[in-house]
Amino acid sequence: MKMWSGRFRQPLDPKFEQWQRSFPFDQKLLLYELAASRAHAKALRTADVISADEFNQILAALQDLETRAAQQEAGFFDDPEAEDVHHFVEKKLVELIGETGKKLHSGRSRNEQIATDLRLFVRECTDQLLLSLGKFLDVILRRAEENKTAVMPAYTHLQRAEPVLVTHWLLAYFQMFRRDAERLGDCRKRGNECPLGSGAIAGAPLALDREIASRELGFDKPTANSMDATSDRDFLIEFVNAVSLLGIHLSRWAEELILFATQEYGFIKLPEAYSTGSSAMPQKQNPDSLELIRGKSARLIGCQVALLTALKGLPLAYNKDMQETQEPLLDAAATALTSVEIAEGFMRLVQFNTERMRQACEAGFMNALAAATYLVKRDVPFRKAHEVVAHAVQLCLENNCQLEELTLEQWRDLSPAFDADIYEHLKLQVVLECHDVQGGTAPKQVQHALRAAREQLAAFEEANVTHA
Repeated sequence: MKMWSGRFRQPLDPKFEQWQRSFPFDQKLLLYELAASRAHAKALRTADVISADEFNQILAALQDLETRAAQQEAGFFDDPEAEDVHHFVEKKLVELIGETGKKLHSGRSRNEQIATDLRLFVRECTDQLLLSLGKFLDVILRRAEENKTAVMPAYTHLQRAEPVLVTHWLLAYFQMFRRDAERLGDCRKRGNECPLGSGAIAGAPLALDREIASRELGFDKPTANSMDATSDRDFLIEFVNAVSLLGIHLSRWAEELILFATQEYGFIKLPEAYSTGSSAMPQKQNPDSLELIRGKSARLIGCQVALLTALKGLPLAYNKDMQETQEPLLDAAATALTSVEIAEGFMRLVQFNTERMRQACEAGFMNALAAATYLVKRDVPFRKAHEVVAHAVQLCLENNCQLEELTLEQWRDLSPAFDADIYEHLKLQVVLECHDVQGGTAPKQVQHALRAAREQLAAFEEANVTHA
């Protein structure tokens, strides 16, 4: 029997009945539904809506359902009639404790139930994702600490630009993913309010103490407005927005490593545990893990667009359209978590070809800006210095040599401000050291940044330990 069937005299069209069911996917919310049901039962007991014996029966039955679900009891979820997870739980309770099972729905609506279940789901997924991001950030830092002296080319427009420390490059990704973690934490904080007690739209028809359910479920407080609480999906959109941006960052990281793994770059060696081969070409080792991470970002963006589009034209309060927000959420959460876990495993095992990276830094005129800076320090306007060094590069191209191979006479023909110490300023280590500003790649600055990153990670882990 439907939870609402008393109003109707005609049966639903069979195809429509199956089509409108959400139980095939919202059964994943069962544990949250059971937790919310326990909290509501306590509020009902405190308000003397149910007796102590009924309360105990309900709690025991809810625990039985949780145990059977955890044990993956065969056929447990086989129920072609259950409309949704709420209907499923009520049916199971009636099977276990008879009419008492029907009393649990006193003073509540499925509108507030799904709003609560989804908030609990998003909160737990956020905590899991923050834990995984913390591990990923730790791996990035450990790889950065292992390569303190290694150098590599940095690129703009995919052209070699200036040399940087490998640690500096890795710390760039650390900061990127740290911001993702902060966004998720912010989303968690704003969404941690309890809709229970909001009823269908106007508030519970019974005098329930909403603080009881809120405390039981670990929320910070009850929601402020019943109409908003039953129709609000901001918390869900914020979460998927955050993980879609995380997906973009993972995609950028994966793209760069895919390039670096090519023979043309040769900066990294792919870990075999995260690679596959070709069925046709025996020599191939393909970066499938990275390519899938890159591809999954499109899926996350698709979930984000689906959610925004589903909600953009909805009036207050609950509308059946909101059922369409659940699958994108479930998909985005699973996709984001697995992507981070795979990225962490890859980062743990990838090998850096630091010699090849260094060799790449010693060609391509990546000390050109250092030469221009040399002139600036000798009172030559930067625009003029830029032009002079550009002519020096052109001269090198004509003579198939590097800047450090030009003679002092050639340098002085370009500008009398050059002196014999120009060669010292063109050395790789000196080029790195000249970027001695906060956030720069000078070794001293990078060591400061590495220590600061460790402190940031420690603070992040401490802040999230209570949610683990």
